[in-house]
Amino acid sequence: MILIKNGNVYSPKFIGKKDILIAGLKIIAIEDSIEINSSDISIETYDAKGKNIYPGFVDAHVHITGGGGEGSYKTRTPEIVLSDIVSAGVTTIVGCLGTDGITRTMTNLLAKAYGLSEEGISTYVYTGSYQIPVKTLTENILSDLVLIEKIIGVGEVALADHRSSAPSIAEVRRLAADARVGGMLSGKAGIVNVHMGDSDELLYIIEEIVKKSDIPITQFLPTHINRNKKLFEAGINYAKKGGYLDFTTSTTKQFLEDGEVSCAKALKRIIDENIDISQITMTSDGQGSLPQFDKNNQLIGLKIGKQESLYRAVVDAVNKYNVPLEDAISTITANPATILKLKNKGFIKLNYDADLVIADQNSFKIESVIAKGIYMVKNNEVVKKGTFE
Repeated sequence: MILIKNGNVYSPKFIGKKDILIAGLKIIAIEDSIEINSSDISIETYDAKGKNIYPGFVDAHVHITGGGGEGSYKTRTPEIVLSDIVSAGVTTIVGCLGTDGITRTMTNLLAKAYGLSEEGISTYVYTGSYQIPVKTLTENILSDLVLIEKIIGVGEVALADHRSSAPSIAEVRRLAADARVGGMLSGKAGIVNVHMGDSDELLYIIEEIVKKSDIPITQFLPTHINRNKKLFEAGINYAKKGGYLDFTTSTTKQFLEDGEVSCAKALKRIIDENIDISQITMTSDGQGSLPQFDKNNQLIGLKIGKQESLYRAVVDAVNKYNVPLEDAISTITANPATILKLKNKGFIKLNYDADLVIADQNSFKIESVIAKGIYMVKNNEVVKKGTFE
């Protein structure tokens, strides 16, 4: 058992200074003060005075098997390792494929997810990649969602991008319909995670589907919305109609020079526009490639997305734009857990999974991370590494 005392608890709503008791995988008590005097019980006490305690971070868009390939074979990015995940405060991850649905496969993605789960964190995956029709694990999207526990949605499928398969509205509509029914039958979200590119098409296809069918706007989670100013402005209007938006915390200087709205600034704008913060998530695009293209869409540079950018965006939102901490932290905890229907994740509550991040209340530096009741990071040291690290 682990007893965490005197921490400022963000559940993610701030609930004050509390003690938290962990037994096995679960949080079994949250009280103003917890004292256990029995010598029959083995308890490790952690003094969190002067610390903030958050739910473990949920990163809902990570290329766990690597991504890239836009610059040929040598630019395929490597698989992610456990220490990079947990040192960033992430305890729950959703893996996805990307541009390359040929050399990166669903079997590989699922196996990597199981491996990370065995190493100590919680994992899920999307079925498919950029291309439509998607390449599924079983015979179709419905079967994947209903029969494979870790598959919670479809993605990332590419729209408004020169790397997409240029799908028609009808094709995307059918995909979303299958994802919706598969989600209903399996008790999952069935979300369609949509990679948004730089094309002037913007969110047109999704908006047309919502306008001309019974598929709700909440069936889609468009990501990279902050990649350029035009897309971001379209995203603001989309959110005002009730849609979800995902901001990508990894970025490149080229995007910034082209007028990209940073995640921190984007969150401030969301609040100023009176959009419900619960509609907003942030993801790292971790281990994915961050290609830079010239005006003719020729590759001129490539970097790798980093998970550490996730929490850094939260801190920047608080420090630079005065976004309330509980609002900022909800975008990487409660919001993705709720939107994706991840049970017992994203909140600090009784009987929820014991996934916690402990950080200094002044510097915001992450000091300890607990996943499923086990220390991954303790007192600034990664204590649980991947099998081959």
